[in-house]
Amino acid sequence: MVELNAHLQGILDTLPTKPGCYLMKDAEGQVIYVGKAVNLRSRVRSYFHSGQDQDLKTRQLVHRIRDIEWIVVGSELEALILEMNLIKKYRPRYNIRLKDDKRYPYIKVHWADAFPKVTVTRQMVRDGSRYFGPYTSVWAVHQTLDVLRRIFPYLTCDRVITGKDERPCLYYDIKLCSGPCIGAIDQASYRQMINDLCEFLEGRTAPIVDRLRNEMEQAAEELRFERAAALRDQIHAIERVVEKQKVISNEQIDSDVIAIARDNGEACVQVFFIRSGLIGREYFILEGAMGGAGQRSYRGIYQTILFRSRQHPAAGFITTGS
Repeated sequence: MVELNAHLQGILDTLPTKPGCYLMKDAEGQVIYVGKAVNLRSRVRSYFHSGQDQDLKTRQLVHRIRDIEWIVVGSELEALILEMNLIKKYRPRYNIRLKDDKRYPYIKVHWADAFPKVTVTRQMVRDGSRYFGPYTSVWAVHQTLDVLRRIFPYLTCDRVITGKDERPCLYYDIKLCSGPCIGAIDQASYRQMINDLCEFLEGRTAPIVDRLRNEMEQAAEELRFERAAALRDQIHAIERVVEKQKVISNEQIDSDVIAIARDNGEACVQVFFIRSGLIGREYFILEGAMGGAGQRSYRGIYQTILFRSRQHPAAGFITTGS
């Protein structure tokens, strides 16, 4: 067991056993590592058990830890998404290595093509394409594309698409391509699917699900049961992934959540800034916080934090206190 000071030992003793993310800080208060866990207590405590299996990077990290914060979430998937958002915000030195990368990776949708492809790029050029990102790592991009391709089986080969090929590629057989090369999907339907993919990346999933459900019902009425089953599976896949919405809100709107906890004349104020699906945080310790804090007091503190954090106020304003 690594020797710990009283502050860190107190944190380890009070960690919850729920899923969430943890932020490790150095002596200057800088976030040096962000991680996720199914069980926060078990995962964070494991860093401080000395062992020969820890690599040099992990030993250096543990040596620099002076404080740990955590955020509890509802599921492992929520923890994954929140972790990526926090890494994107703080860029901790022990999470990512970008020394050899001049730019962050983006998802590129080649919208100017008749049958758009979806690729990964580090350069944004004005060629009629749509770009989504940036992501903190190529791994995060490919994890996203793996999910997207199962829901929206887009084209990946270099064939000239005429719709008259005799045989499709293997990806069509394993349902990772919609088969425009053999005419299994026409240009208009293919472009609609790619537009759905773009809408999905922007978080606007409800209209997609509604339209697909209507198409599914129509296909069933017309006795096209294979098509109806494919649409049903696509809807279920989207709904599973959309669990991420619980991390930010039920609606993709910018909003701020401010919480105040008071005890013995002091108060801790924490604000979550939710902007375009990404989460940022600021917190402050207030002295002389005796008595109750009404809505006016909350708003005064909120405006001060906005100024210090250089954030623009959001449409939604939610308060909670204890």
